This record gives sequence, C-alpha cells and structure tokens, in this order.
Amino acid sequence: MFITKWHIAKKLALSFNLFFMKVTEPQTLEEFEQYYRLRWEILRKPWGWERGSEITDDENKCVHAMICDENKNTLAVCRLQMNSDEVAQIRFMCVRDDMQGKGLGKIIIRYLENKAKEKGAKKIILQARENALEFYKKMDYSIVEKSYLMWNKIQHYLAVKKL
Repeated sequence: MFITKWHIAKKLALSFNLFFMKVTEPQTLEEFEQYYRLRWEILRKPWGWERGSEITDDENKCVHAMICDENKNTLAVCRLQMNSDEVAQIRFMCVRDDMQGKGLGKIIIRYLENKAKEKGAKKIILQARENALEFYKKMDYSIVEKSYLMWNKIQHYLAVKKL
C-alpha cells in the first residue's frame, strides 16, 4: 500500500484522539440509557433478543465503565463485578463495530483492572467469546478452558488474569 502524508496525518489524528479519550462511569439516566443501548446493540440484538435482555438483577452492585466521543456518542462499555473479596469478573465488554481495533477495548479493560485492584481483587476472570480470544491474550489473560455455548451459537472460554 502506498502511504501518503494524508495516511500518516490521519493515523496521528486518531492516536491523538484516543490519547484524550477517557473512561467514565455513567451517572445520569441518559448516560445509563446510552450504556445499556450499546450493550444491547452489540451483545443481544444480533441474536434476536429484545431490549432489556442486556440488564441483569445485580447491576447496582457493579462498576460500569464507558467511553464516549466528544459528541457524547457511546463507543465502548464494560462492567466489573466482584465475585468475592479476591476475585473480580469482567462482563458485557463491547466496542461499537466501527471503533473496533482502535484501542478502546484496551483502555476500558485497563480501567476496570485498576478498579478491581482498588477493591482488593487478586485476579480477574471473564467469559470470552471465541472471536475475542486474541484480544484477551494480548491483554495478558490466560485462556483456561472452553466453558459454555451461549444460545447454542456462541462459544465462550474462561479466561483469567492475576493482578
């Protein structure tokens, strides 16, 4: 591929924008609406699940994280729950399709890993979809075992990382 000054400038601009993106925890009803909407659109809607299926009974006990752009469009979301004093779990990780591969997943995972450490966790577990295994390996998670087949369609794997 022929690389031009335009390509270099575009890549630098993207890197600059990602550098200034920050993770926030939703606070308002509008922010939670946007947070849950992305979770549904990426993780539930493609398999025919209705709105509301992306919410579980323990949401109020978890740390919710999101990344938005300068126009307040939600780009990535994820959730951290404490399964015990020493074990945290990352759940509902998703990045908007057009933003995948740009480093947002890495930013939001690192944020939640730090939150888990603050809460005293010694390790984090997660259930990775098969298409996300390479991402989690790059984030230093060890794939432990094939765990379950969600909706008879989506293979998941248990992954662990010591903090």
